[in-house]
Amino acid sequence: MPTKVIAVANQKGGVGKTTTAVNLAACLASLGQRVLLVDIDPQANATSGVGLPKTEGASAYRALLGEGTLAEHILPTAFERLAIVPSEVDLCGAEIELARLENHLQRLALALQPVRDAGQHDLIVIDCAPSLGILTLNAFAAADSLLVPLQCEYYALEGISMIHRVLGQVRDSGVNARLELLGVVMTMFDGRTRLSQQVVGEVREHFGEKVFETVIPRTTRLAEAPSHGQPIIHYDRYSAGASAYEVLAQEVLERLKQG
Repeated sequence: MPTKVIAVANQKGGVGKTTTAVNLAACLASLGQRVLLVDIDPQANATSGVGLPKTEGASAYRALLGEGTLAEHILPTAFERLAIVPSEVDLCGAEIELARLENHLQRLALALQPVRDAGQHDLIVIDCAPSLGILTLNAFAAADSLLVPLQCEYYALEGISMIHRVLGQVRDSGVNARLELLGVVMTMFDGRTRLSQQVVGEVREHFGEKVFETVIPRTTRLAEAPSHGQPIIHYDRYSAGASAYEVLAQEVLERLKQG
């Protein structure tokens, strides 16, 4: 199977996007996949989530501008088969710089191509910023598929309709005609509330099979893990959050095989 690229995105913040990118990447690695996590969110939460410092000059910034290669910025993590291209606050400047360049939406795709061709990674997971700015659109242009985390709350459906619209535009404009919606994953589920159950029901009605069977619970352990610089399966292997992300990783692999 050639290297597949998955963008984890939702323009709404606080939906468990980075939590999903980090933990899905770590669980895929634990299942034997060689995974590269690419953090293109200037907040760099995925970077600290795997225990790396936010280091000036370490991000994809220069490679996106065509200065040097992305491969130079790939770092190992403490976790087997999981590598990362870290982020840093300087990436904020890329939004402005990229807008002035030719092919400004294709810069990440161009930078990633040699990494894909090298075949050292089975999967590349991109953690996007919580916006639909130039960096996120670059991720859409570089990806084969899009995974959307959706919080179990009232405004969830508004966010997804926007993503759907942008997905259509990215495909129709020729920026990336092959981009597919891999699936929607419901996050921060609280089984004790009627609202959580209701939202999951509505989203399943709306998107059918595109919604993953696995629902990610709202748990304290999941919230604690990033402050220890560890994905949940390394922080608390037997927690409900770890189990959920392990099952999600299996579902993702299954869908990728079918695709």
